[in-house]
Amino acid sequence: MATYSKQQARDWAWANMHGVANVVNPTFTEDLTALNEKAIRYDVRKEIEYGFWGALLIAETATTPEEYIRFTQWAADEARGKLHLIFHASFNTLAQNVSVARAAHEAGAELVLLAYPANFYARTSQDIYDYTKAFCDQVDMGVILFPVPLWGFERIHPAGMEIDLLRKLVDDVPNIVAIKAEGGMPTIGGFVETYKTLGKRVIVTSPLEWDGIPLASLVPIQFMGTSNYEFYGPTIPKMFALMQEGQFTEAMKLFWKIHPARLANLQAMSLLAGSNFLHRMLWKYQGWLQGFNGGPLRQPTMRLVDRQLRPLRGALEQCGLNPWPEPDGDFFVGRNPA
Repeated sequence: MATYSKQQARDWAWANMHGVANVVNPTFTEDLTALNEKAIRYDVRKEIEYGFWGALLIAETATTPEEYIRFTQWAADEARGKLHLIFHASFNTLAQNVSVARAAHEAGAELVLLAYPANFYARTSQDIYDYTKAFCDQVDMGVILFPVPLWGFERIHPAGMEIDLLRKLVDDVPNIVAIKAEGGMPTIGGFVETYKTLGKRVIVTSPLEWDGIPLASLVPIQFMGTSNYEFYGPTIPKMFALMQEGQFTEAMKLFWKIHPARLANLQAMSLLAGSNFLHRMLWKYQGWLQGFNGGPLRQPTMRLVDRQLRPLRGALEQCGLNPWPEPDGDFFVGRNPA
């Protein structure tokens, strides 16, 4: 568990958030009645093996709050300080997000990625400010803000969370430590404006590796996350480290090596247009191709079909990223069934 106070949160982040944060999806038992502890611990070890600094513990997979806390406890126990755990504030209400965040902090989470509930319909920037500040005021962890079109805030401003709102939040809320700047996607305008305005006060990053890696050659980016980097095995942490070391040419060799897989990933993700929800089972399959556990998720979940699976596997083969050879049907069982 992080030992910093709210007033120390930004200093802690600047000193400690150096690297790439991936995601960990929970895995359930075969009958879907409980979490699969062995599979979760296996995935945490794989995160560490592949060189990830941290991981977001995904909350959008029909886990109960009580299950999510067990998920966090097992992950923290397995990580033993070698992987920084990020709480996913993506539960149903403000009160529930605060309650689970506090328990997750006690269980070993060190940071928060702040999402907004599906029933939260902001009409003004003040509404967004009020929800964000209310959450941050009630938790003791550092918070990563997440401007992204998923929330529908573009009705208020084209960037979703306008720069004046972000500035006011950074001014008023000491435990906001980073901004995962995806406002204005698919452009990089939101990242650039946020970086130029607030990049000396909090950590500003682009989690989209196709933007973040090249941008890291132009401006200092000490942290990148969170996203489905597991699709590329250990490649994203390697590229990021090369950029940090000033080895631009070597980093770009890896960048272009994985480009066919990147295009396949973008194509697969484009099928989600209109859902405003990330395909967690798709991400879990991408990780399974690179040795992660895979395994069952509860409904409701988006489905995976062969027209999605085949291009992803084929693109990894084209890149020389050596997807594991088991038949795709084995994904739905997982490497550590229970």
